Amino acid sequence: MPPIVPNRFLVRVCHPCPFVTDAPRDTDEDEHLVELPDTAQLDNFAALDEKDNFADVRLAWNDFGLAVQVEVRGKSQLPVGDADKPSGSDGLRLWIDTRDARASHRGSRYCHQFAFFPTGGGADKDEPFLTQSKINRALQDAPMANLADVPFRAHRVKGGYRLEAFLPAAALNGYDPQEHPRLGVYYCVRDQELGDQFLSVGWEFPFGDDPSLWGVLELVKS
Repeated sequence: MPPIVPNRFLVRVCHPCPFVTDAPRDTDEDEHLVELPDTAQLDNFAALDEKDNFADVRLAWNDFGLAVQVEVRGKSQLPVGDADKPSGSDGLRLWIDTRDARASHRGSRYCHQFAFFPTGGGADKDEPFLTQSKINRALQDAPMANLADVPFRAHRVKGGYRLEAFLPAAALNGYDPQEHPRLGVYYCVRDQELGDQFLSVGWEFPFGDDPSLWGVLELVKS
């Protein structure tokens, strides 16, 4: 008999987020926009709920912003995407709270929702694209970022794809690593072929609206 609540619901994890100096690498000479170390991987403890992971999700930081790297493996089909229908597109949904206010069940002006997609953008719907969305039921909305200022790349890899992005401080309202080194974080990687992968609980909980369900991202320098 399955548990009444997922085992991961009972655990609140503080994820260490390493400092990197070389992000973003936004030049023509660099193959990758970001190249994050193994210590940047977010462990979602999927085994606690007898789940398997298909995505390697990594976050790192510096004074200029947050670096994001996702690699999806195990696909036999191409990713699916449509910028006109992002909710049904393959890719990463990422929530960041620059104040880690997990005592509240409603978002604040420091809570952000971004999404990164490997395909579905451009005139021919075959280019990567990203979005920012307001958080439902938020007490206040975070300012909408200029997405043209967010470096973002997508690459095909064997059996999947890789996403690389850098969220600059200007896109993260309240980002202040010195005064507020603990952030709230949540993610969902959606894939029409492989399913959904979560940082913790799944769709049975309103994680998209409720920051109290998010994990902690601790910005560390060593």
